[in-house]
Amino acid sequence: MSIELEMLAWVSGLTVMMWVPYILAHIGNVGLVPALTYQADGTPLPGWAARAKRAHCNAVENLAPFAALVIVAHLAEATNEATASAAIAYFWLRAAHYAVFTANIPFARTLTFAGSWLAQVCILYQILIG
Repeated sequence: MSIELEMLAWVSGLTVMMWVPYILAHIGNVGLVPALTYQADGTPLPGWAARAKRAHCNAVENLAPFAALVIVAHLAEATNEATASAAIAYFWLRAAHYAVFTANIPFARTLTFAGSWLAQVCILYQILIG
């Protein structure tokens, strides 16, 4: 398996797990039965958990274009050292983005998002020039 596809699997796995902290916070906040029966859906989450939920939504939104780019690069045989490095960077930047978004670190949140966007642009560039 290529590094790019492996990173896609890791990013997908990371995104799949991002809901766990804010759901546990919701259960801790309202109790198991109200959370599981949707009786407390309108109850606000603690600040950090609300940010974790928004970070998860952002990760899901960005997973689709990243996946498409990695798959197209793989199928077009446009993978190289640049696409591999960009895919690795994307994974670590998305993990950092989740952490700093949840921790409410504003400038770090913006920098990690911008870095992950640039990683996608790098892969796109390699596809288009290849």
